[in-house]
Amino acid sequence: MTDIIPNNEPHIVRVKDFRIDADYAAWLSEIKRRYHSAQIRAAVKVNTEKLAFNWSVGRDLVMRKAEETWGTGVVEQLSLDLQEAFPHDRGFSTTNLWAMKKWFLFFSSSDAIEKLHQLDGELQQANIQQIIKLHQLGGEIDLPLVLGLVPWRHQVNITTKCKSIDEAIFYLRECILGGWSRQTLDNSLIANLYKTQGKAISNFPEYLPEAQSRMAQEITKDNYDFGFVTVPADYKEEQLEAALEQNITRFLLELGTGFAFVGRQKELIVGGRTRRIDMLFYHIRLKAYVVVELKVKPFDPAYAGKLNYYVNAVDELLKGADDNPTIGLLICSDKDETDVRWAFKGIQTPMGVASYDNVHIASPSNLLPSAEELQARVRLVEEELNKFND
Repeated sequence: MTDIIPNNEPHIVRVKDFRIDADYAAWLSEIKRRYHSAQIRAAVKVNTEKLAFNWSVGRDLVMRKAEETWGTGVVEQLSLDLQEAFPHDRGFSTTNLWAMKKWFLFFSSSDAIEKLHQLDGELQQANIQQIIKLHQLGGEIDLPLVLGLVPWRHQVNITTKCKSIDEAIFYLRECILGGWSRQTLDNSLIANLYKTQGKAISNFPEYLPEAQSRMAQEITKDNYDFGFVTVPADYKEEQLEAALEQNITRFLLELGTGFAFVGRQKELIVGGRTRRIDMLFYHIRLKAYVVVELKVKPFDPAYAGKLNYYVNAVDELLKGADDNPTIGLLICSDKDETDVRWAFKGIQTPMGVASYDNVHIASPSNLLPSAEELQARVRLVEEELNKFND
């Protein structure tokens, strides 16, 4: 989006090209009155009321054509006047006022309002209590209600760094449903989560209801970054699984919001034969088990059949009456879309395929036991020998 701040170079804020008149004085008085009103109600609805106030100022700056009416220095002057009127509040810097204008412009288009309304409906359908409570307030909140659920600094980061309404809506949804901190949001923006999340090759649209299909697609990525694990150069699947389990907190962060780890190598006994699921998760938002199969080789059509088997087994043996259908996620070293599509034909189990990269390969010296480990092993051997001799 075009930078709307006239002078983005470092500078000392001062009034320039400003023409005061009765209309400006009346507007300033009105803003002060609105802010006093917002302060009174903030004890009950702090975040939402402040956001509604910021929205109203941003709207004023746009709708009143403030720069045309009072000159290009109007925002600097307004900042000084509001800081003088409310010296203990730090939300009236010039930068913050420009951010209010940019925020209003970003989310006030008809396309943005429609998509915010769709997100509102999605949250109500998911029985998110915050949005339900805002709706109970009715006309008291003067901004799109979904925006009232995300802190101001989060909103500034989103409108500053997102290039489209769809991208902004994605991060708003994640902030609301995942309870993201500003640090989590910043990390996700830097990692460009919007571009990778929800891009796994899947058959979800064909075999899941629309709302569940959309959510299942959103929680799966095209590629997973395993840069937090270290394995030998000739590592096997079980070594990769063990490394992921040892770093389960990092793995859960990489999988995304809502995943809970159930277990690794979950044993199934069918017809007297034992089979094991690589990794099993439960997704809280999706209300469904997620079977994760790891392959250290590129995708092979045979993998789809095995994943299908495990998903059906979890549906039969673990899924509760209130759970949604189990989904499968195959994570391979590489994949070809045509291979995956053809392998999925005729399989009605909801499944997706993703790849992984950035695994660290341990140097040979790192694979050798340390001096402390060798001494511990020697002590154990000596203790065993002493017991034998006794």
